[in-house]
Amino acid sequence: METLKSSDLKSILHSKRANMFYLEYCRVMQKDGRVLYLTESMANKSQENQYFNIPIANTTVILLGNGTSITQAAMRMLAQAGVMVGFSGGGGTPLYMANDVEQPIEWLTPQSEYRPTEYLQGWMGFWFDDEKRLTAAKMIQNARIEYLTRIWQKDKDLKQNGFELSGLESALATFNQRTEKAIKQSELLLTEAQLTKALYKFAVNATGTASFKRQHDSTDLANDFLNHGNYLAYGLAASTLWVLGIPHGFAVMHGKTRRGALVFDVADLIKDTLVLPWAFICAKENATEQEFRQQILQAFTDHKSLDFMFDKVKEIALAEFVNEDNINNESTSL
Repeated sequence: METLKSSDLKSILHSKRANMFYLEYCRVMQKDGRVLYLTESMANKSQENQYFNIPIANTTVILLGNGTSITQAAMRMLAQAGVMVGFSGGGGTPLYMANDVEQPIEWLTPQSEYRPTEYLQGWMGFWFDDEKRLTAAKMIQNARIEYLTRIWQKDKDLKQNGFELSGLESALATFNQRTEKAIKQSELLLTEAQLTKALYKFAVNATGTASFKRQHDSTDLANDFLNHGNYLAYGLAASTLWVLGIPHGFAVMHGKTRRGALVFDVADLIKDTLVLPWAFICAKENATEQEFRQQILQAFTDHKSLDFMFDKVKEIALAEFVNEDNINNESTSL
């Protein structure tokens, strides 16, 4: 039987891939040149196996939750297709790695000697300069607001659930002003935290969620869905960075000492726009974990989140950064 070549598996650009998977209580394996997952169900008191195909050529991320295992042959095919694989707890959080369970944002990345170097070289061209790195961080912050404004203005489902910009003008204006005036990353982080707090308050009012407090270890639905949705966004961010060949440690926003911090930075591009409102909406509707996951993945697809991430990371990597001090010096010399 003829099997697929790795070159065939990569025929769909990562930015155009439609699928992310969260699997639990199953075994992932390779069979007849395909990657399948096998579940066991009890039907008519007899045990029967059920196989389901994973379209790896159109998949970006696979999260393996409780009760899962995966074969070496399946991992080989996933690596050939460039699929990001992560081991997680129940419900997609927290995210573990096979040999490092203390890092919350670590992925098993496909190995390849042929990753692009253009974007890494561009990223390194500014990353060691504090001012240029701050400029890159501001570009991410401005892009996240541009994305939020654009999506919330046109998404009918979000509007029907009360997520409109009419109540956020002041918070967004303050965010833009403080972002522009910031002279160090810590000021950007404080401004970001203030905006996120304002967005939580807005979401609480829009959905009528009582006594909400953001707690990563909480068991209420809104917090659970926020955690789960954020990890799905981290998956897209990790996949974007891997495809572009930029290591996760070269953050511009969340600090140089956190090994996976650039994943946080890139995920910020879409989290407030899509994960935050749908977490509250689904919690209000008492949705199941699976229903929320289906909703958020559909939102990622509808609003081309992965495309947006790729475009912005490439834009930053290839941007021409110029220090203001250098401009002033050149002006003086003239």
